[in-house]
Amino acid sequence: MLDTLMLSRIQFAANISFHILFPTITIALAWILVFFKWRYNRTQETVWLDLYYFWVKIFALTFALGVVSGITMSFQFGTNWPGFMEKVGNVAGPLLGYEVMTAFFMEATFLGVMLFGRGRVPEWFHTLATVLVAFGTSMSAFWILVLNSWMHTPSGYELIGGIVHVTSWKEVILNPSLPYRLAHTLLASALTASFLIAGVSAYQVIKRPTHRSAKLGLKVALLTAAGFIPIQIFIGDLHGLNTLKHQPAKVAAMEGVWDTQKGAPLLLFAVPNEKTRSNDLELGIPKLASLILTHELDGEIVGLNEFAPNHPPVKPLFFGFRVMVGVGVVMLVVSWFGTARLARKQSLPKPFLYIVFAMTFSGWVATLAGWYVTEIGRQPWLVNGVLRTSEAVTTVASSSVMISLTMYLAIYATLLVAYIHTLFYLARKDIGAHQVTQTKHEV
Repeated sequence: MLDTLMLSRIQFAANISFHILFPTITIALAWILVFFKWRYNRTQETVWLDLYYFWVKIFALTFALGVVSGITMSFQFGTNWPGFMEKVGNVAGPLLGYEVMTAFFMEATFLGVMLFGRGRVPEWFHTLATVLVAFGTSMSAFWILVLNSWMHTPSGYELIGGIVHVTSWKEVILNPSLPYRLAHTLLASALTASFLIAGVSAYQVIKRPTHRSAKLGLKVALLTAAGFIPIQIFIGDLHGLNTLKHQPAKVAAMEGVWDTQKGAPLLLFAVPNEKTRSNDLELGIPKLASLILTHELDGEIVGLNEFAPNHPPVKPLFFGFRVMVGVGVVMLVVSWFGTARLARKQSLPKPFLYIVFAMTFSGWVATLAGWYVTEIGRQPWLVNGVLRTSEAVTTVASSSVMISLTMYLAIYATLLVAYIHTLFYLARKDIGAHQVTQTKHEV
């Protein structure tokens, strides 16, 4: 039987897993829409406007689900984690408030202009509305990541009577891990949105090879992904160094390092065994983990045994990290292959289009894997070194949490299926509209 603590953790994980799927698309998609609109304004080619209007529908749908699921998630601070706001509400409350103001007052307001304003407002104002929605989306992500980063690397506070009080908002906001976490998340959004556009566009091109806007969308998406992946690898390395400094137990779990050692191997595969505190079936490259993490072949990595029993569960971090990196490598290969073909003005082979289509939601997989590594890696702390997860959980009976968890899972599964169905319904509808336009043009 699962207790209230574990059920509450599972419930919050389910909520945030569903919620994060949508902001990780909209953050970057909003800026891609700005690019589409800018290109139309510059060239007056209607193909860019066709791209803009198709993807603004997807943006609106995704934005709506992100807002609704975000509100549901915030309720759980009161229902499942009352100790969180009681102890760190002086930090969390204002930051969440800034995020809500950004999301509702800027994004939602100007989204209406994006969707329904063209022809009713000047063209420059419609473009400005698109820019403001993109800016608001990024600022919304900024405030959430400020809070999340502060929970990992808290600073600018003092404890008075067991309650956190802010001593410096500058230190709270610019906490040690924010720059790396923010950059890493924004780049992850760029890759997620790029492969979503690439996958849906590949689907449309497979169905109708003459679909101009789909072919252009596929080209833009592949080029965007190919350009951002090397930057993401660089930022990921910096983020890893920062995590090693502030959360060494997390890094040890990610790498499966039990005993402190110099020249630690990079494990390509292993099965961490917490009972024996060792790994089974190890396959690794000697000294490579130390080289990556410390930039020295004989660099020292502190092992998990140094933190026992207060270290995170090992298997979720070990395998989650490898899923994230593995999907990233596939993204790199696919986007660079496609970009190389486009650079040589060669057509994209049909088998490649099917591969891109299959990777439509690959960004979701990588994002969730990375998010699990980040959040599970903070355990047993809710706020690192300040508040344990067990100290913040509700006293509600486990049976009540189980009931609400079951309802959440059922609703989220239904909404996710409906979202994917609607996404490809709109893609097919766009193909049909394009076909009618082409037929009229040919006649």
